[in-house]
Amino acid sequence: MPPILILSGFEPFGGERLNPSWEIARRLDGEVIGGLQIKSVRVPVGCAKAARRITGAIVRYRPRAVIGLGEAGGRPAISLERIAINLADERGALAKSGDPGFAPVVRGGPDAYFSRLPLRAIIRELDRKQIPSSVSLTAGAYACNALMYAALHYLRRKPGLPVGFIHLPYEARQAGRHRNLPSMALATMEKAVRIAIAETARSAS
Repeated sequence: MPPILILSGFEPFGGERLNPSWEIARRLDGEVIGGLQIKSVRVPVGCAKAARRITGAIVRYRPRAVIGLGEAGGRPAISLERIAINLADERGALAKSGDPGFAPVVRGGPDAYFSRLPLRAIIRELDRKQIPSSVSLTAGAYACNALMYAALHYLRRKPGLPVGFIHLPYEARQAGRHRNLPSMALATMEKAVRIAIAETARSAS
């Protein structure tokens, strides 16, 4: 059996009927790209939930690489995240105590981790295919960031194992609810993710 690449995607949230990150992840489940077999993992929205789900998946599948996908409504391009910070904003979950909801993703963990995906190679190939893309310096402080940080922290003793996160724009079918915001065809986003997986597989070999 080929080594596994975990590809995670989030469930729909905020009243949306779909989340492009999960739509793409589930499409690729079971495929072999660059010698790695894709194992798709559906992730609930929430910092603690996302961190637990990705850590549990890593323990279960013992992957050769991990790529998280998430939705970043308003961004016009494929965003390759560079940094995950040790800060979780659970959106007021602790507001009753006067705490604004901020907590570390991992108590006692370092302030930040850097992506271990081959960002330059991915960007170069996306440019060749004329797919809008960029390297982002913030994955936010919510579930996407928590998932990326938790994965990098759990695999901190395996520095050669590629781990990172990619944010996707709204999917074209969501444009009706977000008419003033950019969107992208799901097929284009899927092509971009396939490229990212192939480049990641190359760096993991």
